[in-house]
This record gives sequence, C-alpha cells and structure tokens, in this order.
Amino acid sequence: MGEHPSPGPAVAACAEAERIEELEPEADERQPVASEDMSNKRSNSFRQAILQGNRRLCSKALLEEKGLNLSQRLIRHVAYETLPREIDRKWYYDSYTCCPPPWFMITITLLEVAFFLYNGVSLDQFVLQVTHPQYLKNSLVYHPQLRAQAWRYLTYIFMHAGIEHLGLNVVLQLLVGVPLEMVHGATRIGLVYVAGVVAGSLTVSVADMTAPVVGSSGGVYALVSAHLANIVMNWSGMKCQFKLLRMAVALICMSMEFGRAVWLRFHPSAYPPCPHPSFVAHLGGVAVGITLGVVVLRNYEQRLQDQSLWWIFVAMYTVFVLFAVFWNIFAYTLLDLKLPPPP
Repeated sequence: MGEHPSPGPAVAACAEAERIEELEPEADERQPVASEDMSNKRSNSFRQAILQGNRRLCSKALLEEKGLNLSQRLIRHVAYETLPREIDRKWYYDSYTCCPPPWFMITITLLEVAFFLYNGVSLDQFVLQVTHPQYLKNSLVYHPQLRAQAWRYLTYIFMHAGIEHLGLNVVLQLLVGVPLEMVHGATRIGLVYVAGVVAGSLTVSVADMTAPVVGSSGGVYALVSAHLANIVMNWSGMKCQFKLLRMAVALICMSMEFGRAVWLRFHPSAYPPCPHPSFVAHLGGVAVGITLGVVVLRNYEQRLQDQSLWWIFVAMYTVFVLFAVFWNIFAYTLLDLKLPPPP
C-alpha cells in the first residue's frame, strides 16, 4: 500500500488555525502552556488575530503581497529591516497603526539640533564647537569638577562637538532608531537609549576621570550595536536587502565617528588644563547595546520580565551604576586626583 504524501506547511498551518478556532470555547478553561518562542501574551494575541480573520497563518509570504500603497510598503520594509521571523513580520504588519508615532527618537533628535543651533549662534561657531574657549561653560555638559550635579550625566547628549559630530549621530538615530521604535515602541527603545547615555557618562567618570563628555553617542551606539548584534545572531532569518553591505557601511561610519572622538580627545586642548571631551562614552553605549539592547530586540511582543537573561543584564547594569556612583563619591578623593578647574 502506497504512503500518502505529507501535507505542505501552508496546509498544516490552515489546519492548525481551524483547530484553534474549534477549541476556542475550551481555551479559557485550560491554563496556558508556556512556549519557547512565544509568551502567553503573544500566543493569545495570535489566537485573537486568527479568530478575527485578520490574517491566517497559511497566507503567502509578506514579500509576495501585491498592490500595497506607500505606507503599507514602508511598514513592510520596517518589518523586514528589524524582525527575523516571518510570523513576527506578519503580526507587526497587520497590527501596526502608527498610533502613537515614533515620537521619542524624533523628539530627541529635534532637541539636539535645536540646542546645537542655539550654541552655534551663541558661540558664532558651528564646526568643532568644542574648541571654543566658552564651550564648557554650558550647564548641560558633563564636567568632572561638577559631577555632583546629577543632571549632567544625562543632559550632555544635547551638546555636540561640532556639526560633524551631530550629523552622524542624527543620521544613525533616524535610520536605525526610528524603525526600531516603530516596531518595539518608545518605552523599550527609550529605555535602551537612556541606559546607553547614562552608562556612557558613568564609564567616562570611571575610566577617563579628568575629561568632560558631550554628544549622544552613548545612546546612539547602544541602539546601533543592539541592532547589528541582532542581525548577526539571526543572520539566516533577517531578510533585509544587502544586509552584509549595510552592516559594513554602519560599522565604517561608527568607526569613523569613534576615530574622530579619539583624535579630538588627545588633540591639544582649547581650554587647558582640561582636555577635550572623552571618547569612552561610545564604549559604554556599545556595552549596553550588546546586553540589554539585544534582549529587547530579540523579544518582540513578549514580556521582558519573563526572560531570565533580561534580569541578569538588569542586575549587571544596576551593579555597574552603583559601583560608578560610589566611585564618583570616594575614588576621586582617595586617589588624590588633580582635576581641571571648573569652567
């Protein structure tokens, strides 16, 4: 007797959808079973989407959809840029409403540009603003002598070394940060960004104790590093076009920006004995990106509090912040370090 051929994946998916629909009355009576790929929140969302007929799991690949308008093509493009699994991409494509829009990254970028233009007019200098003798007098800059003013560990992102520094950060924020926020939301992306910013200034206060800090590179490098690491870890699943070339371009841009920061740090200072701003904040941002950031990007529409790796990295970040706080309180005195005078 001949063997019957096994059904294809599309047929199996349709059968599974029908089975879920038939068992719906009994679903509330059973305790949800945890899944390796999806949290209960995610599986319930998918069940509701199937029952409402938004998109059946047996439908064709998202790339094969025809007749899409401009906004639909943009949403599909963002899905393929950021998500490694087809089931996630379809869910995002169906559920995204652009409400709310990616306001966090856009607002941060507009504020950075506004502060830069204000400082450029005030100092009458836009290229290498940081070399102006009055640059460090701004109350937003992190300065080691003023490290007790806690807001400076965060507000330094609104000050940039020059238009060349601001330009690259703005481009990376918009090209990487906005799509990530469209997919993962302002809360999660804002958390990664701010964590990178704070880690950047604290890392400088520990590793480059005499230098000031300016620029949003800590937050930018956290987002970009998380995105690149997510692509590498899900290489076969990521379907974005020219991903190898684009990764190379992103790494080249980041390397050029980092090289500029290193050169500026050791360039003769315009306000001796205080050196030019440190480059170490970039490294703090990268550390946040490849830890907290990767966990956020790998768990689309899943509860982070259910991920053990999330709590491990949160604990590591908390320990580092506490260590840096105590370092700033006690180490400068114990080491008898000679700091540059306040601006």
